[in-house]
Amino acid sequence: MQKFGIVGAGGAGFPSYAKLAEGADLLLINGSECEPLLYTDYVILKNELTMVLSGISAVLSHTGIHKAIIAIKEHNATSLGMVNGQRLADNIFVTVLPNVYPIGDEIGLIYEATGRLVKPGNLPITEGVIVYNVETMYNLGRAVRFSEPVTKKWLTVGGALENPTVIKVPIGAKVADIFKKLDIKLKEGYTVLDGGPSMGKIINPATYAITKTTKGIIILPDDTQAVISKKMNVKMAVARAETACCQCTRCTDMCPRNMLGYPLEPHKMVRTAMGVAEVIPEMVLSATLCCGCGICESLACSQGISPRAVIENYKGLLSKNKLRFNLRGEYSVRDEREYRMIPYTKWMSAQGITHFDKATDFGGEINDFERVEIPLSRHIGAPSVAAVKDGDNVCKGDLIAKAGNGLSLPQHASIAGSITLGNDKIIIDKVR
Repeated sequence: MQKFGIVGAGGAGFPSYAKLAEGADLLLINGSECEPLLYTDYVILKNELTMVLSGISAVLSHTGIHKAIIAIKEHNATSLGMVNGQRLADNIFVTVLPNVYPIGDEIGLIYEATGRLVKPGNLPITEGVIVYNVETMYNLGRAVRFSEPVTKKWLTVGGALENPTVIKVPIGAKVADIFKKLDIKLKEGYTVLDGGPSMGKIINPATYAITKTTKGIIILPDDTQAVISKKMNVKMAVARAETACCQCTRCTDMCPRNMLGYPLEPHKMVRTAMGVAEVIPEMVLSATLCCGCGICESLACSQGISPRAVIENYKGLLSKNKLRFNLRGEYSVRDEREYRMIPYTKWMSAQGITHFDKATDFGGEINDFERVEIPLSRHIGAPSVAAVKDGDNVCKGDLIAKAGNGLSLPQHASIAGSITLGNDKIIIDKVR
């Protein structure tokens, strides 16, 4: 996996080879498409199931694991003609998940699909599970069958569009160039996100380039809750939370991680003054347990407070002090969990995006790009190290950066062209 530059295609960018640790007895493939408006994994399963199964089989063979599960939400499973328990290949089965948000969160996914609960602060391997994304397994299938490194990205281009689509583009392609090729004209009063409406980040489409972890490019009006929450003044939001919270506990009562028994209580996070936490950061260690789903902010709170903004601030503080949560005491899943899961449709309504959810299919592969910009550090771990110099000519698929020391990945050319080295990226311009 490392040789071919395979990274988690649906999350934070963890190098995939590093997950192949001993002690696993189950391979879990996340095809849940956690975020609304994203159809990338659905389209891959619909059009490239054989390649996905090849990647899964390769992992099973390499690790000696005897069972794999592809977990898919009910509405997508129905569209794909799949049913719970269906056998897709030797030792590879389907598990159908309820249509709730945020079931694609790794910890919630593992519990819902397997009944295993990962202890707070621990990794899935401690419960014998390795989790990969559907697209990651597709990339591995291509690597096994064709010795092909990761140079292309599947992504949903959707949101406030007449015809949302899923396309395949070279890694490093500029969003502005993609919009031009799809004849998308961005109107004033609209915002572009890398990722879904809930956990995606605001980007500048004029300068932003597609990475190995980009799942979708979503366009939304500025007046939707999904965008409003991302444009809030964080410092003001934190200060307001400290003074305006009535301590109703609703954010905690609806927190998916709390419902799994995790000792994360957003209402107490809000109550803890930032100044105190800066002096005694150990007081807010449980902030690291938050998955950032935003339910506390967009659905639970009736006062317009953002517990998520407060917790994100604490996460930064804990990271600065190199502190992580360590489990103390007992924990168990709350009895009321199944009654407090958020229906997918209700979450879309809370985000103001229901009318943007449209059936999406594969729109094809786009290859004719004049320039790509490939980052050296968009994965967890050490940055890649350039293996080319200014003026070098490369072919598509050529190695352009080696893995750095420790946890790291190589990078490969996604188009043929001439090299220019940037500070933290490699630019390839097509030779005319």
